[in-house]
Amino acid sequence: MTVKEVLRAHARTQGAHARTQGARAGTQGARAECGNAKADAGAGDVGTRVEGEGGTTSSAAPAATVAAGRAAQELGIRRAEFELAVHLGLIAVVGAPGGGRPRVHEEEIARLREQPGFPDGLAERVRTVGTAEGAALLDIAPARFTRLARAGCVSPVTFYLNRYRAVVWLYLADELAAFASREPELLAGRTPLGMRTMLESGADWRPRNWRSQRIDRLLNRTKDPWARTAVQASALDPVQLAEVVDDPYERAYLVRVRPEPVFGRPGSMAAREAMGELMLADDPDEILWRRVNLTLELDAAREDRPAPRPGDDGGIRTAPPVRAGARTGTAAPASAAEPAPPSVRPGASGSAAAGVPTGKGLLARLGWRGRGAG
Repeated sequence: MTVKEVLRAHARTQGAHARTQGARAGTQGARAECGNAKADAGAGDVGTRVEGEGGTTSSAAPAATVAAGRAAQELGIRRAEFELAVHLGLIAVVGAPGGGRPRVHEEEIARLREQPGFPDGLAERVRTVGTAEGAALLDIAPARFTRLARAGCVSPVTFYLNRYRAVVWLYLADELAAFASREPELLAGRTPLGMRTMLESGADWRPRNWRSQRIDRLLNRTKDPWARTAVQASALDPVQLAEVVDDPYERAYLVRVRPEPVFGRPGSMAAREAMGELMLADDPDEILWRRVNLTLELDAAREDRPAPRPGDDGGIRTAPPVRAGARTGTAAPASAAEPAPPSVRPGASGSAAAGVPTGKGLLARLGWRGRGAG
């Protein structure tokens, strides 16, 4: 595919939308008839699905849910695509009663099935490509694509390990198409001087960009202040974490409430080890930025409620109702959110500290001693 064909990919779902109009019209009568029907099974019975958003649900009975595998089948996508859609926030999931793997409301499935271009539209939004296919989409050489990725122009969304246990980054095809339309000058001609200088120094922004996006997406799904603090803490190694959170009971609580990825967790030992290494900030300015964010989230969590101590009743407490004016996971404050990486990074090492609050004793509380400077 050429760049022009990539740019036309955004309009591909329109034809599929037109083809589905007849089928959707034919189902309206069936949904109207079953909208007021009573559910005759529990939440896990897939035989009592509500086929549409308009169906009324009794307030006394929980909405029916289905397992992830069944949801992926009804949405016409592969399991890996379903997992990525959950990670990106395209599919809402709910906790299973009594624990266990999260499930999907049948109303959520019905909503997705009624979107224009279903199912091709959903599959296109989660389509990932590697370096070779990404370069072909942008009509550039793979070597140039790698340089753009290392410079932070495009960010990976996930990865896998090849047979040599090397990390292979994957990118969203939609994001590559958006980049091609946004900055076409970077696809041809000489590489900008600042980018060349940065790449010659050995810079590689792929792991950092992956970490940043992963943290932001977890924060967007989390309202509990202590869980948000745990997300920020996941980017720091134990030594760094102990310097910022000096209370061992608070550190233990952060481990207990840390949100785990709902889906897509690596299964093999090698993949888990790679994930553990990639999750940790490894550049001095990134480490400082994560410590600042952790300190801000920790202050908010302590103000909300103290971490439980040995002998406290209730164990792990659930998040209380969000207070008026309290932060939510839908929009992180500007001081706590890492700025989006620019298309071309000059390689300045102190940029992440820009805009750090100058409150009394903040750097002292961070315990920052210029790690990485010597």
